[in-house]
Amino acid sequence: MTYIDIGANLTHESFVHDLPAVLERAREASVDRIIVTGASRSGSVAAQQLAAAYPHFLYATAGLHPHHAHEYDGDIDDLLRTLLRHDEVVAVGETGLDYNRDFSPREAQRFAFEQQLQIALDVQKPLFLHQRDAHADFIAILDVLRDRLPPAVVHCFTGERDELVDYLDRGFHIGITGWICDERRGQHLRDLVKLIPADRLMIETDAPYLLPRTLKPKPSHRRNEPAFLPHISEEIARDRDESVAVTALNATATAQRFFRLPD
Repeated sequence: MTYIDIGANLTHESFVHDLPAVLERAREASVDRIIVTGASRSGSVAAQQLAAAYPHFLYATAGLHPHHAHEYDGDIDDLLRTLLRHDEVVAVGETGLDYNRDFSPREAQRFAFEQQLQIALDVQKPLFLHQRDAHADFIAILDVLRDRLPPAVVHCFTGERDELVDYLDRGFHIGITGWICDERRGQHLRDLVKLIPADRLMIETDAPYLLPRTLKPKPSHRRNEPAFLPHISEEIARDRDESVAVTALNATATAQRFFRLPD
């Protein structure tokens, strides 16, 4: 079995001192490809550079997270389009809406989201989407372009059943993280993952965030990393009442197809 981590923030400062060891542990855990998330101006550049340094192992996304939406301007638009010309940059995002913290004004979030959807239409690369406490506006914006959009994944899904049904009805893919291992906040996901078709389910760590609470032993530094992806996959397999091998094989095949990764 091999795994693809579709979302890891490997440019985060917590990985600066030991990234080669982190990547080696991922390989040892059979995580043979990782999508490095680009979520800011500098982060998207760093993600592309990191992916270029580890060809056929690391890939990247390029986008502006809603937390940074107030920064969106013509220069950022040009930068994202330039980054997306690189073969190792495989998706537009992380982009979407986040009304939970409102680090950017909601109007700015909607504008930046709409601009990045247009980029995805122009470059015809898939979308790596973020939504938190903004479902109605998120769906309304996507529905304007619904019939023209490239494939999209709602990454780090933590929502309720009605949100999941809305995404599945629209043909979106779903990314599940270690949130499902959190007995305080993620218990509902253990039932919801049964509803996701095998060809639209992908698995991610969102490292260094969301260290699985069921992981034993827990690392002393409390940092999540791609090597823990098989643990998340095993939890999902149990909740879906299928073998670990089936879950891993399907999620890997789905991610490879979605991001158009070479064999």
